[in-house]
Amino acid sequence: MNPPPTDPIHPIAFWFLRHGETDWNTKDLSQGSVDIPLNETGLAQARSAALLLRGKGIKSLISSPMSRARVTAEIAGATLGLPVQFDDGLREVSFGVQEGTPMADWGFQQWVDGLLTPQGAESFATLTSRSIGAINRCLLRPAPVLVVAHGALFRAIRGAMGHEPNVRTRNAVPVWCEPPAGAARAWTLTYAD
Repeated sequence: MNPPPTDPIHPIAFWFLRHGETDWNTKDLSQGSVDIPLNETGLAQARSAALLLRGKGIKSLISSPMSRARVTAEIAGATLGLPVQFDDGLREVSFGVQEGTPMADWGFQQWVDGLLTPQGAESFATLTSRSIGAINRCLLRPAPVLVVAHGALFRAIRGAMGHEPNVRTRNAVPVWCEPPAGAARAWTLTYAD
């Protein structure tokens, strides 16, 4: 396993939303830094997610600048009446030479465990550190915050929150992330569907 990150996530509850579906998601291909757009299903998912987030009191909306997250965030922002802000630290990880290949073909779990980093890729430990920094910057904005980003990035955040990191995050299903209470060590993750 990777060493724990040096900085914890600020103990402030927030919403996380992975972008809507892309054609590469349907084929289980490693997207990484390739800027694949939402497909028609992904656009519909983004609209549905935006409706689920109405009435939640969201005050700030921050997104990855990559188009699949940006468009998801713009759809949410239009429904919520919020401008979209961007943080480059929320970009999806680079999978290097594995981008465009099936995730099952290259040892994704080994990458999460820190045992493998494909040529030209970002290590999971580096992704975790970058992700925590980006989330913490987002949490400095008026709360509650909605963060729109990516699946591998949320795996890193899940790990930092005390959960098994290698769990697939569903496309465009809002997740309410609450810091541990009392003696609990892990954050509470509640899906709004």
